[in-house]
Amino acid sequence: MALSRSARTAVVVATAAASFLSIAASPAPRPGAPGIGDPYFPELGNGGFDARHYDLSIGYAPDTGRLDGRATLTARATQHLSSFDLDLQKLTVTKVEVDGRSARFTRHGDEIIVTPRQSLRAGRDFQVTVTYGGIPQPLSGPIVFGSKYGWMKTADGVFVACEPNAASTWFPSSDHPSDKATYDIRIKAPKGLTGVSNGRLISHSTKGGFSYAHWRESRPMATYLATATIGRFDVRTGRTPAGTPIYVAIDPVLKGSNKVDVYAVTAEATDYWSKVFGPYPFEETGAIVDDMPEAGFSLEVQSKPVYSAVRSESTIVHELAHQWFGDSVSVRQWKDIWLNEGFATYAQLLWREHKGTQSAHDAFVEEYNDIPADDDFWQIKVADPQRDTMFSGAVYDRGAMTLQVLRDRIGDKAFFRLLPAWTAQNRYGNAKTADFVALAEKISGQDLRGLFHDWIYTTGKPAL
Repeated sequence: MALSRSARTAVVVATAAASFLSIAASPAPRPGAPGIGDPYFPELGNGGFDARHYDLSIGYAPDTGRLDGRATLTARATQHLSSFDLDLQKLTVTKVEVDGRSARFTRHGDEIIVTPRQSLRAGRDFQVTVTYGGIPQPLSGPIVFGSKYGWMKTADGVFVACEPNAASTWFPSSDHPSDKATYDIRIKAPKGLTGVSNGRLISHSTKGGFSYAHWRESRPMATYLATATIGRFDVRTGRTPAGTPIYVAIDPVLKGSNKVDVYAVTAEATDYWSKVFGPYPFEETGAIVDDMPEAGFSLEVQSKPVYSAVRSESTIVHELAHQWFGDSVSVRQWKDIWLNEGFATYAQLLWREHKGTQSAHDAFVEEYNDIPADDDFWQIKVADPQRDTMFSGAVYDRGAMTLQVLRDRIGDKAFFRLLPAWTAQNRYGNAKTADFVALAEKISGQDLRGLFHDWIYTTGKPAL
């Protein structure tokens, strides 16, 4: 269609006026919040943007403990940003770029405040690249059983297990499980060492006295589930009987330390949970077994749980159950941690039932009867356990008890419909306790508010 000159002029004037009005109506740029606002960790995560993808390149020198890294975060602005924060603990930043152009940055505690040359409009995708280095320090305190956690130096490398707030000890991030992203993780280490991370191995090579590994996690992942564990490992790969790729790396120091076949249990449990909880959510399953006695714990690292020693069959099935409950379906806030730990602990009871050792109901009754009413166990409010007791035994065991009480109430048919429905509804996303209660009521057709009130929202030993 052709327009006359006067008509074209009118269109230009109208368009210019509309653009001016649009600019005038746009909100003024403002800084993103320094935290997502989780009451347990108010300054973890960051406001004003949504993390989409991390591309991490790290080099580690075990003799000195030094890490040198370059991290590129692809994100989408959720507001008109004049500046934004990244979480990074202790390490030194030497350069920051936004969309390939150098950007100003300052430091305030564990926050890196980035000011791009131009403000970032809401809805716009952008990339921020941070060059940094130093000697990462593990965290300590009451949060994880009194143990150190995070980036932990070993005799031949490093053991990396970061729940709940230690991912930012080794890479700049929006360090909260509600801001999930996909990952490419490239690890450089001295020749003879293997770098193991999440997802699947894209490439591995040795050159000039160094080993290089490139891993890719193409499914959304919470920051605390990322790892870059480095050491001497015996690696076995293959497929589970049902066909899921499997990668198991075990420190040779631990060979023959006990009779548990980590590879076999991992394969069997992955396939069994896929029947009970719904399809396995990731591209690969596996395990990273390192010699790290100081840690004393294991963690459900996405696609490959990390174990600080060869652990029991029960621990392995617990961490693999987390691939559904905690990894694929992640908490919206840390107070909902029972949705991870209570479910994975109940999975241990289901495994014993599956093996014909003891029914989950009998195990529940036995434990319930063994714990006196005046025990501190009953004084933790499972649905909001508080930060320093978020990993208390009650969160695990009373959380598991709650699921058995629910199963007894609604019956096996509804209960075993509920579990895969929950993982399907929230696959790769975030959820809260109220979401689970609502789904349980929908599937069972029952009012379950009293049950959950007694078992997770209040203290005291509930009556059976």
